[in-house]
Amino acid sequence: MPNPIPFISAARPVFPEYSPAHDKHDGLVCVSDALTPEMLLAAYRKGVFPWFSEHGLFYWFAQHPRAVLLPERLHIGRSLAKTLRRKSYRVSVNACFAEVIAACAQIPRAEQGGTWITPDFQAAYTALHRLGHAHSFECWLPDAAGRWHLAGGLYGVQIGSVFYGESMFARRADASKIAFACAVPFLARCGIRLIDCQQDTAHLARFGSQLMPFEAFRAQLGEWNEVALAREIGRGVAAENEAA
Repeated sequence: MPNPIPFISAARPVFPEYSPAHDKHDGLVCVSDALTPEMLLAAYRKGVFPWFSEHGLFYWFAQHPRAVLLPERLHIGRSLAKTLRRKSYRVSVNACFAEVIAACAQIPRAEQGGTWITPDFQAAYTALHRLGHAHSFECWLPDAAGRWHLAGGLYGVQIGSVFYGESMFARRADASKIAFACAVPFLARCGIRLIDCQQDTAHLARFGSQLMPFEAFRAQLGEWNEVALAREIGRGVAAENEAA
C-alpha cells in the first residue's frame, strides 16, 4: 500500500517530523492548499520549507543532508576579497524587501524553466517580513554618473538565532556575492549562529557551506530557534565601501 502524503491545514499548521530513514517521497513531507506566515514559521522550525506550488497546492520538502553555513566559517575567495576592497558598493538591510523578492522571481536561471517564487510566495514572505521574521539584504552599485542602483540581493527567514536563506539575484556581476559576503558577518553580529542554505551548490560551497545530516540539523534548530538575537536585525546599512 502506498504511503499517503499528509495534508496540512492553515487552521492547524502542525507539520510532520521528517525522517530520512523513512523517506518514501524524495524529501516531500506534505502538501497544503494555503501558504501563510504561521505555516512558514511552523515548517521552518522543523526544517521543512515550501519548494513550489502547482494546481493550487503547495509542496513542502526537507533536504538530507542539509547544506548549512556556520557564520564563523565564512570563506571569502581571493577574487571576491579584491572586489570588496576595490569596488564601490553599499549593502543595506530591509530597505526594499518586496523589490528583492520580486527580483529573485524575475531573474532567469539556467537550471530552471521558471520560478517557484509565485505571487502567492511573494505575498506570504512579504507578510512574514512585516512580522519581523523575513529579511532582505540589498547590494547597491553606482552607475557611470555615480547614481546608486539596486544591483543584487537576497532574502531569508529568521527564527531565533537561525537564518534560513531563500533566494538571491544579481543584475550586475558580483552583486549577489557582495550582498552575501556582507550579510553573513552582519547576521553574526546580530547573534545568528546557523545559516540554512538548503541546497548543496558549488556557489555556496565556495563560501564555506558544509553538509549536515538532517537529524543533526534538526537538533541545531531545536537549540538555536529558541535563542533570541543579541540585537534586532532591523533596517539600516550592513556594509559599504567608497572606492577611490
